[in-house]
Amino acid sequence: MTAEQRIAADRAVERSTVLDELLREREGLLGTLDRVVALQGTARLIRESLGVDAAFVGDLEQPGTAVIRWMAGNRTDALQNLVVPTGQGVGGRVLASGKPVRVSDYVRARTITHQFDAQVQGEGLAALLTVPIIDRGETVAIAYASMRERADFGDEAVLRLEKIADEAAAALRLAGVAEEAQADAVSAERRRMQSALHDSVGALLFSIGVQVRDLHQDVVGDPVLARRLTRLEGDVSAASRALRESLLSLSESTPERALPVELAEHCRSFEARCGRPARFVQLAPVRPLDAERTAVLVGTVREGLLNVEKHARACSVVVSLGPSLGGVQVMVADDGTGESETPGTGMGLRSLAERAARLGGRVSLVRDEDGGRTLRAWVPEVP
Repeated sequence: MTAEQRIAADRAVERSTVLDELLREREGLLGTLDRVVALQGTARLIRESLGVDAAFVGDLEQPGTAVIRWMAGNRTDALQNLVVPTGQGVGGRVLASGKPVRVSDYVRARTITHQFDAQVQGEGLAALLTVPIIDRGETVAIAYASMRERADFGDEAVLRLEKIADEAAAALRLAGVAEEAQADAVSAERRRMQSALHDSVGALLFSIGVQVRDLHQDVVGDPVLARRLTRLEGDVSAASRALRESLLSLSESTPERALPVELAEHCRSFEARCGRPARFVQLAPVRPLDAERTAVLVGTVREGLLNVEKHARACSVVVSLGPSLGGVQVMVADDGTGESETPGTGMGLRSLAERAARLGGRVSLVRDEDGGRTLRAWVPEVP
């Protein structure tokens, strides 16, 4: 082998080593960006670092209740998916106090309740040490270390488990950021797809519908062609309904999204389906609402736009949002001349009115002086 070949070979080995290290770092980073991987990795890390027989992590799926999901060193499924409420067992004591709890012999311990003795004995455990995983002052999960024989966990073991819990909290925080970024990316892609449908399929269907209606005037006296045009018009109408459902589905989002963004998207969806302008106007800033109040206001706008589409024969629609009388109000106003639903008779409107009333709000549909209709919904702000 020549000197140049040896140098090239050494460089290849060096680059391979660097690549291996980068790949390991990549896998570690991906682990911290995935909540499931982070929690499962925490259970393994507890077992390896403390040298215990088994370790597991309980995830808080709702306030005051943990569910044991992630385990390492277990022999059975006795503890898998065990629901641990506040105050019950060692995990419940941690939830109640926010401090470490340790017992040398679980089933004989007098400092805890014993709802889970059968599960602990089923897994063959005796000594347990449990600490909270705390993020921003709140317990988000519980870390457990356990031995199959009676043992006393010392202060050093507590400190080591708390250190692992701190690392787990940081990993969960990163995972949460990654999940939010992913949700934002999905939302952006949904908006892109909605816009593409609006610009292509929506515009095409609207154009076909206009041409079919114009042709009806030219085929008077030709019943065969008139029937074919009627069938075509029905097909276009069915395609428009399918498009409407797709656009509504794409515009759906979580209640936490900003209300103005939600309502503006419904207006764009209406324009795509009908080829008629629907303008969104925010009269003034509004305070964030909870999921139920947001759902009532969004549902009102959806119902109002659908009612205009089906009945009103309107040329334009205006959707407005703003504060009013200690609450938030939306209005859907059209300039139509058709017969929309009579106030209070539509199933959708009655349902919305009942939901608003339960929150202390109201829904109304009135005829305007110019012949159009205005649908209003008002809900009080969150107490």
